[in-house]
Amino acid sequence: MNQLATQKRLMAKSWPVWLDKLVLGLLFTTVCFTWGTTWIGIKVAVESVPPLTSAGLRFLIAFPLFLLFARIKREPILFPAGSIVFCAVITVFYFSVPYYLINYGEQFVSSGLTSLLFSSMPVFILIFSAAILKEKVWPSQILGIAIGFGSLLMILRSQGLNMHYESLAGVLAILGAAIMHALCYIITRKHGAAISVITFNALPIGVAGLSLFATGLMIEDPNLYETSARSWYALIYLGLIASVGGFIVYFYLLKRLSPILLSFVFILFPAVAIAIDAWYEGYSISPDFALYSALMLLGFAITKLPIEKLWNRTNAPSSQKN
Repeated sequence: MNQLATQKRLMAKSWPVWLDKLVLGLLFTTVCFTWGTTWIGIKVAVESVPPLTSAGLRFLIAFPLFLLFARIKREPILFPAGSIVFCAVITVFYFSVPYYLINYGEQFVSSGLTSLLFSSMPVFILIFSAAILKEKVWPSQILGIAIGFGSLLMILRSQGLNMHYESLAGVLAILGAAIMHALCYIITRKHGAAISVITFNALPIGVAGLSLFATGLMIEDPNLYETSARSWYALIYLGLIASVGGFIVYFYLLKRLSPILLSFVFILFPAVAIAIDAWYEGYSISPDFALYSALMLLGFAITKLPIEKLWNRTNAPSSQKN
């Protein structure tokens, strides 16, 4: 029996099955809500804090808690010997550059649309998995990619972003961040599978936070004395709740749920972000936007759970299912 099944069986002995499922469901909902509110938090933060400085402050707020968890769990802060290049790549292309791009993009793009753009990240993971890891791509996954990006194009056209340079630059920045995250996931699967999640996050977050903040001080020359209370609250929320809290709950669920099921967080949190963005900005969601958003997320969902796999699993003999 695999490790996931063993953990589920041990947990089932400690409390009733229905309570276990209820707790997992609540935690899953918590992650969707937490990551769904991340985008509005970034939107509020960059209202009075420039993007480089804002991204740096978020990580500097989160870094001490990661150090605390590393000490409690007795996890090393430094990456294993021989992993300096890998650590540098993660620091730059997972934490530093992508989060600056997201913060930059949210100056011109709504938080709801930002979440939709970033939800394309699992599709880029699929593409890089096929190109780098030589994993099989099913025909239905290709169809899902076409549906997802076709719907995204219709969303961008309906928002008029193709006519506005700054908005288009914001869209490309967010897509660039999604691509970098996807590539880092693939690199991690090849070179960092044995590194604990606390070690993986702690030092890179600290270095990225300090680097982004220092660069922001030099380039953006922010006046932190004039930072609004709203932006400070947003930064604290992003650092403590979205970065640290979301991280803890997500990786706890990763040990309890199948990766495929948990990956649907990326499909569900945009719905939360769109609803919160509509409330915050005070606009109603148009039927066209809702339709294209639903089609886009459906297409991306197909890429994560291809129809052929479901069909083969459904029609496989019972001995093979186990």
